[in-house]
Amino acid sequence: MPYKTLNNIKPRKYQRNIFETCKEKNCLVILPTGIGKTLIALMLSIYTQKKYPGSKTLFLAPTRPLAEQHLNYFKKHLPELFAELTLFTGKITAKKRKELWEYSDIIFSTPQCIQNDLRNNLYNLEDISLLIEDECHRCLKNYAYTDVAKAYYEQAKNPKVLGLTASPGVDKKIIQQIAKNLGIESIEVRTRESKDVKSYLQELKIEIIKLDFPPELKEIQIILQELCKKKIEELKNRKVLFKPATKKNILELQGNIMNRISSGDRNFNILASASVCAQAIKLQYSLELLETQTLSSLQRYMQDLFKQAEQKKSRAVQQLVKNPVFNQSYIKVIELIAKKIENPKLQKLKEIIEQEFRKDINKKIIVFSQYRETIVKICKTLNEIPDVNAETFVGQLKKGETGLSQKEQQEVLNKFRTGSTNIIVASSIGEEGLDIIEVTVVIFYEPIPSAIRSIQRRGRTARLKPGRLIILMNKNTIDESYYWSAFHKEKKMYQAIENIKKGLDNQIILNDKSKHQLNSLDNQKTLF
Repeated sequence: MPYKTLNNIKPRKYQRNIFETCKEKNCLVILPTGIGKTLIALMLSIYTQKKYPGSKTLFLAPTRPLAEQHLNYFKKHLPELFAELTLFTGKITAKKRKELWEYSDIIFSTPQCIQNDLRNNLYNLEDISLLIEDECHRCLKNYAYTDVAKAYYEQAKNPKVLGLTASPGVDKKIIQQIAKNLGIESIEVRTRESKDVKSYLQELKIEIIKLDFPPELKEIQIILQELCKKKIEELKNRKVLFKPATKKNILELQGNIMNRISSGDRNFNILASASVCAQAIKLQYSLELLETQTLSSLQRYMQDLFKQAEQKKSRAVQQLVKNPVFNQSYIKVIELIAKKIENPKLQKLKEIIEQEFRKDINKKIIVFSQYRETIVKICKTLNEIPDVNAETFVGQLKKGETGLSQKEQQEVLNKFRTGSTNIIVASSIGEEGLDIIEVTVVIFYEPIPSAIRSIQRRGRTARLKPGRLIILMNKNTIDESYYWSAFHKEKKMYQAIENIKKGLDNQIILNDKSKHQLNSLDNQKTLF
C-alpha cells in the first residue's frame, strides 16, 4: 500500500477510497480546491512506480509555478531516495531535457513543453505508467493536454490516466469530451457537502451584501442602456440578430459577421451590421464596468475609446464617440469622479475590511475582482486603512496593462505566507491551483457568471478553520444576473457529472457481463 511510503502525511478516508478506484480505472477526480487532489496523485504515482519498476510518471500542470508546486509537494511527502524528480521548463534546453528524461522517474511539466518535445521526437511516452493532468477541464479542442493524452495512448506500454479538477464545466457535452480525450473510465466526485468529506472541513458562512445602486450612477446606466438598446434594435432590423441580446450571443454574432466579411460577403448590410455590432459590444462592456466595477475603470475605458477614435483605428469607435449621448455619459463620469463619488461596493469593501481587522489584526483575506484597473483601485483604497498591507496578485504583464512576472507572483505569495502582506487582491490567477495559504475571509468584489471560477474562488477558505465568503452585489445590475447564472450552472454541472458517471458505470457493468458471457461460451466449447 502506498500509504506506508508517505512521509509526514496521512490520507483521509475519502482520499483512500478515491485512490482505490484510480488504481483500477482511468479516473476523473473532481474535488473542491484545497481538499487533497494532489495526495491522490501522489499515492497513485507510488502505486504505479511499484507495479511497473523502471517506469515513469508524467505530471502536467497548466503553468510552471503550479508544476513546481506539485514537485515540491512530492518532494516533501516521498522518501528521499524513492524516485528522481525533475521539473521541465522552456528555460531548459531541448538537449538537456532529452538527457533528463532518460534518468528521471517523475517528471513535472507544462503540457506545451511536452507537446513540443514530442513533435520534435526528443523522446516518447512508452515508459510512462501514469499520466496526471491537473486542471484537466482544459483538456479540450487544441489545448496541449489533448495532444499529449492522444500521444500517450498511442505510445505507452501500460497507460494509466488521472485527471484532476475542481470543476470540469457545465455543459454535459463538454464534460463528455474531456472524459473522451482523457480515456476516462470512471468519475469520482465530491463536494463540500459529501458525507465522507464534510467531517474534515470547517463551516463556511456565505454572506451576500446587496447594495442600492446610487441615483447618480443610475443616470449614466439609463443613458448607456438606451444607446445599447438602439444598437440591438438595429441589428434585429438588419435581420442579423435572432437570439436574445446576451453578451455571449452578441460576441458570437460578431464572429459570424466577421467570418462572412472575410469570406468575401461585403454587401452594405453586412458591413453596417459589423459596425453596429462592435458598438453594441462596447456599450455592453461600458455598462458592465459601470454596474460591477469602479467609475475610474469606466473612465479609463472611455478615454481609451476616444484615443482609438482619434487614431482612426476603428470606424465603429469613431461613430460611437461622435454620438452626443455617449459624450454626455462620459462627461457625467468625469463629474462624479471629481466629486469623489464611486461605485458603492468600493466603500462597502473598505468598511468590511476595517471591521475584520478591528476583530483580529492577524487576519488574512483574499479579495477577488475581474479587472486589473479595479484591482489596482481596490488595493490603493484598502492600503489607506491602518494595519492593512494589501498587494495586487495578477497575471503576467500584458500590453498596456500592469502585471506580475511568475517570480513576482511567488514573492507576493511568500509575503502573504509570512504575514508581511495580509490582504491580496487577486484576479483569476488566484483561483486556479496555486498554493495560496488558507484565509479567514474570501470576498468577491463582484459575482461572476462562471461556475468553475466561483467554486475555485470560494475554495480558498473554510478548510482547516471556519471561513467566510462575502459577495458584494449591486441591486438591479448585471451583478444579480451573474450571481444567479453561476448558481444555476453549478447545479447543472453536478447533474451532468452524475449522469455521465452513471453512464460510465453502466458501460463497465455491460462490458463485464459481455466478458462473462464470452467466458461461458468458451467453457461450453471446451466441454463439447
